[in-house]
Amino acid sequence: MIKEILKELDIKHVKLVAVSKTKPIAQILELYQVGQRVFGENKVQELVEKAELMPKDIEWHMIGHLQKNKVKFIAPFVSLIHSVDSFELIAEIDKYAAKNNRIIDCLLQFYIAQEDTKFGLSLQEGQELLNSKQFTQLENIRIVGVMGMATFTDNKTQVKAEFNQLKHIFDEIKSTYFKNEDCFIEISMGMSDDYKIAVEAGSTMVRIGSLLFGKRF
Repeated sequence: MIKEILKELDIKHVKLVAVSKTKPIAQILELYQVGQRVFGENKVQELVEKAELMPKDIEWHMIGHLQKNKVKFIAPFVSLIHSVDSFELIAEIDKYAAKNNRIIDCLLQFYIAQEDTKFGLSLQEGQELLNSKQFTQLENIRIVGVMGMATFTDNKTQVKAEFNQLKHIFDEIKSTYFKNEDCFIEISMGMSDDYKIAVEAGSTMVRIGSLLFGKRF
């Protein structure tokens, strides 16, 4: 399955983040051995434990909601944090990135779903963050794009509209704040059930778990 997905995404220049949460090392290594190098976890403790045990050329992404007091554990090695949804969090990432002599790439997470369980900024909140003087003083983070999660529904029309909304947010922020920044290119949207819709809407990065590892129970 992964070879077919990788081929499909490669043609469209979309990066695959294999969501390995709750999965054992042996299963993750099976994907590693066929060439997958980008893995995403949604819990800090599990991410740290797996990073210590797995090959060091893996690019680890933090894709779940991140608490400020957990940033210090992943700051030494994390490649990309998808779930930045407040200035307080991004300031904490900047602090620990500096302590580790790193610049950490981040995505701003926007709320596009019709579900209370989802996190994220509104477009206005994102603009206020980027306009703030405090943000301009951060030196050890780099905003490279946006992330969002669609509503968990079988209504494909609704899902498509939500992904189009995130693409609009990306375009708005790109043109206003990052017009001359080559690094601001990522739109992380789409999971196992809706990644094809996301790619059609402009996703550059999909987070796929169950299609690769099987359903979680």
